[in-house]
Amino acid sequence: MTDMKRIIQTSKAPAAIGPYSQAVEAGGTLYVSGQIPIVPETMKIVEGGIQEQTEQVLMNIGAILEAAGYRYGDVVKSTCLLSDMANFKAMNEVYSKYYPENAPARAAFAVKDLPMGVLIEIETIAVK
Repeated sequence: MTDMKRIIQTSKAPAAIGPYSQAVEAGGTLYVSGQIPIVPETMKIVEGGIQEQTEQVLMNIGAILEAAGYRYGDVVKSTCLLSDMANFKAMNEVYSKYYPENAPARAAFAVKDLPMGVLIEIETIAVK
């Protein structure tokens, strides 16, 4: 039995800057590639610190979810990559606005470097 996959692409989120798709849907599950805080219209990193960057990342994820016919409530897993765990609390303040109840499972890691020197990247899995 072959599982069909659907490539998701929207101009309301940053264009892929490498050999990957914004998201792929397969078997009723949506896999959203790691999003960084790029403003789709300018393809530049949003101004500000961790809170502004987290907000932009989550707006980018929301645009991809919407393009695929999903919503934040369908998200079952997030992986948050941070440039510094000192930003964890401030990131959580923004993140919790998007998942006020029944929050998805999540992992958060501090990593050595992120693309374009950003402070955060989040990848997401959603299920219908």
